[in-house]
Amino acid sequence: MPKNIITQLRVQRKQYNTTEQKLIDYIIHNVSQAQEATIQEMSDGSGVSTATISRFVKKIGFDSFRDFSVDLARISVQKSPVEFFGEIVDTDDTVAIAQKVFRGAENALAATVNNLTIDQLEQATQCLISARRVGFFGIGGSSIVAFNAYHKFLRTPIDVIAHPDYDVQLMQAVRLDHTDVAVVISHSGRNKDTLLIAQKLSENHVKIIAITSFPDSPLAKLADLVLLSLAEEVNFRSESMSSLIAQITIIDTLFTLVGSQLSEDTQSVVDTMRDTIEETRAQ
Repeated sequence: MPKNIITQLRVQRKQYNTTEQKLIDYIIHNVSQAQEATIQEMSDGSGVSTATISRFVKKIGFDSFRDFSVDLARISVQKSPVEFFGEIVDTDDTVAIAQKVFRGAENALAATVNNLTIDQLEQATQCLISARRVGFFGIGGSSIVAFNAYHKFLRTPIDVIAHPDYDVQLMQAVRLDHTDVAVVISHSGRNKDTLLIAQKLSENHVKIIAITSFPDSPLAKLADLVLLSLAEEVNFRSESMSSLIAQITIIDTLFTLVGSQLSEDTQSVVDTMRDTIEETRAQ
């Protein structure tokens, strides 16, 4: 799963300041030139100082401009943001709108999987397997993902908790401790209610796995491990819609990884549940 820095910069552009956005715009609209540019040439082309470029590449996770340049040179040139995610315009008919919505979901998934690393997934899997209890937390649209995760992980031998009500989530959070793991989901990573839950978890030394779209968000800074769900905002469709699909797919991936490592126990739980549910069906 090779990390694509162009995709990451494109979908996270709005979280950076004006000067950094100017640099990002230069890079994503002039990929070929940026791949071959020295720091001075990138400064001349973007109108951003070399000092700012140096600070920025470190901010996004590189040790130096040289490391950033090497990573940039490895990737293929991507389509423009409009082509990549599909802006919806007034002249679009039903077919065009449907295709663009589906394309947005497809590319959110592609961007997300290309950003994830094997190490992140393996680390998250081991955290979940070794936990005494796992709690899933999310507010608003993210509560859908949290409850989806709860529903899936009930099929594993892991002890899991979740609840749609915020007050109950807060009470659940304060009862977890250092032997537990919390998966906290928030597209922006800035929802105050979600951050209060994360803060209480942190105070109790609960290991936090954050699923969010912004690595510099307050939630990401509180987390022990961050899994990014990447999607770009376009008109008529909040980026959180595609991000939701990416978040659910991250959960599906973790569930499958956990299930594969606990295959016998998981199959036993699944068989028991299947037999029980079958009893509720009319003959």
